[in-house]
Amino acid sequence: MSTLVIIAHPNMTQSKVNKAWKLALQQRDEVTVHDLYSIYPNEVIDIEAEQQLLEQYETIIFQFPLYWYSYPPLFKQYFDEVLEYGWAYGSTGDKLQGKQFAAAVSVGSAEEDYHAEGAVGYTLAQLLAPLDATSRFVGAKFIGAHALYGTFNVNEAQLNNNIADYFSFINQITQQV
Repeated sequence: MSTLVIIAHPNMTQSKVNKAWKLALQQRDEVTVHDLYSIYPNEVIDIEAEQQLLEQYETIIFQFPLYWYSYPPLFKQYFDEVLEYGWAYGSTGDKLQGKQFAAAVSVGSAEEDYHAEGAVGYTLAQLLAPLDATSRFVGAKFIGAHALYGTFNVNEAQLNNNIADYFSFINQITQQV
């Protein structure tokens, strides 16, 4: 079954990593790329269309740059509006039950900054805990994250290697379905 990658990058034209990831993913038949900022430039989300899209896929990857140790604003809005009571959770909210959620995150700082003793003081897994908790709350399973650290200084070879790693990550998680 194919994979849905929902991208939330507020300035894709200026992005090096997310833009390269997006272009590479668009070359894969088994991946559907859904770029929220290009679809909703005025940040008015079509909730019903988004819900119908989510229902079609078993594996959903949320791709975004880490913004102040969290998500970009439209991504947070997306969760607030699309994962609504009665659809995603509550007594009749079962539409995401059993689905697999994952993340693909670009991180500006170096990986060593994301340890308990690092400059940030938290791991990426700790910073992604809200996505894990959201997954559990709606009955989905958070199955991990792909990341590229040090994106401010990434070179072409590192980016190409990371794209290959991203594809391996997708292949690995889709085999779990």
